[in-house]
Amino acid sequence: MFGGQVVGQALYAAKETVPEERLVHSFHSYFLRPGDSKKPIIYDVETLRDGNSFSARRVAAIQNGKPIFYMTASFQAPEAGFEHQKTMPSAPAPDGLPSETQIAQSLAHLLPPVLKDKFICDRPLEVRPVEFHNPLKGHVAEPHRQVWIRANGSVPDDLRVHQYLLGYASDLNFLPVALQPHGIGFLEPGIQIATIDHSMWFHRPFNLNEWLLYSVESTSASSARGFVRGEFYTQDGVLVASTVQEGVMRNHN
Repeated sequence: MFGGQVVGQALYAAKETVPEERLVHSFHSYFLRPGDSKKPIIYDVETLRDGNSFSARRVAAIQNGKPIFYMTASFQAPEAGFEHQKTMPSAPAPDGLPSETQIAQSLAHLLPPVLKDKFICDRPLEVRPVEFHNPLKGHVAEPHRQVWIRANGSVPDDLRVHQYLLGYASDLNFLPVALQPHGIGFLEPGIQIATIDHSMWFHRPFNLNEWLLYSVESTSASSARGFVRGEFYTQDGVLVASTVQEGVMRNHN
């Protein structure tokens, strides 16, 4: 099961218990057990606090009577205050870049049957990598990656829905960046990667019907764990969200 799906659904479940004017501004989560995409997930939301400015919720995702995922999320109504941000890194425009789906379709003859349908089918998001990294056969590269992301179709004019989808998107092209210095693709035989924890901060409003740059770097890998962090920018340079993740990375060869 894709971790971003659980993240997005947990955010949706939490928001159902929060006053409408309060938007998620951060969440911190742990993946405890593998999920089964063929079975339903129950999302259990606990109210931790409703203060004058912030609301806190804890969400448990449960399968087979056991938690597979925990999230703690904080919500706040928009409020005026100090403003500054990091400058957006340079990146080629998304126009003219092939999408991951187009790349997968051109390489479909090389994909194992079990993966072919997953990679060449339509997805809820269109992803255009600045540089393609083959998950089946890696090459040595600096631990940096940039991809452009937008909705594949029209998303309703509701910032909360855009936030859930960005939570989903935040798990794309993330942990595998920590494998790049080692020249390994995450789908190569004998390679195991799995998310341990995932956190995200929403800084400013955005529209996922328009392109966002996801700029990712890995600053460390040690003790069979990889660490990555990322930032989402609009095309005109506004920093809208930041992400951090650590996950297991093992080579069983």
